[in-house]
Amino acid sequence: MVCLLALAAYIFYRLTVSLNYKWHWSSIPSYLVRFDPERGRWVSNLLLQGLYITIKLSFWATLLAMLLGLAMGVMRTGRRLLFRLISGCYVELIRNTPPLVLIFIFYFFVSAQILPALGIEQFLRAGSGTTLRWARFFFTGPDLITPFVSGIITIALFQGAYITEIVRAGIESIEQGQWEAGEALGFSRCQQMTCIILPQAGRRVLPALVNEFINTIKYSSIVSIISIQELTFQGLQIMASTHITIEIWITITLMYLILCLALSQASHLLERHLAQQQH
Repeated sequence: MVCLLALAAYIFYRLTVSLNYKWHWSSIPSYLVRFDPERGRWVSNLLLQGLYITIKLSFWATLLAMLLGLAMGVMRTGRRLLFRLISGCYVELIRNTPPLVLIFIFYFFVSAQILPALGIEQFLRAGSGTTLRWARFFFTGPDLITPFVSGIITIALFQGAYITEIVRAGIESIEQGQWEAGEALGFSRCQQMTCIILPQAGRRVLPALVNEFINTIKYSSIVSIISIQELTFQGLQIMASTHITIEIWITITLMYLILCLALSQASHLLERHLAQQQH
């Protein structure tokens, strides 16, 4: 901690004294919140709006990645060779492909082929005011729904490969005697997996899964290249228009740090609760 503070002090000294950098911290609060005269109250501004988009993007991407990783992880430990080959090819393909490449591939493919066929954007535009409000609350507006869904799919596919390996490792860590006990009770393979194996494996892999959720939040910044207005994108827009660079980057870093630390602490509390239930 002392070393980090010393490093921060040295960087601050170099910027302020050696480079004669003029700090503009007084401008930062105005990009977090602003007063709306029409509503007569304070509302979130660009950076907080970007944080909300980051949270929603990370939540849906993590949910989809968990479902995909669970299915592929079970297939990785299955008895059928075809299922093991499919899941193995998925893991190796995704883990050995740069996420930036995946972003462009799925953005242009999903945007140009799948989403227009589904008619999501047209449905939102034709929806009532209530539908639009709920869509903006859980997802985003019609103008940005295409890149938003593309970003969710890309991040989910990328993170799903790592969750697949976590689930596989958790299943394989369960003792063979647990399988034999389930078989002795007359359980089918599916019943053994859902009633005996997965609940135990879930407790063991919980810290790793939470770590992947945190990684999802950090990886979400990469979708700023396809104009999803998440936290990093909003910060870049502010920097382009104001030339306030270091203060914005520090603010963005602190916002990511607070969010990830909160999740980390929540995971510790959950682990402690589960450990107490076991005893």
